[in-house]
Amino acid sequence: MTDNLKKRRPQDARRINIHEPWELAWWCCEFNIGRARLEAAVREVGTSAAAVKRHLRKRKT
Repeated sequence: MTDNLKKRRPQDARRINIHEPWELAWWCCEFNIGRARLEAAVREVGTSAAAVKRHLRKRKT
């Protein structure tokens, strides 16, 4: 069985690494947001995916 490189996920899905372009793109798709919004959220609450998710939900309401 071969690896499908188009479906790769972050090695540590608990942390958002905005310094890896493919990982940044993956998180943008995961949260359905743009790069600038994701980078701003990470600056505000840190790299924890759970914290970013909570932050984005708060901003929606």
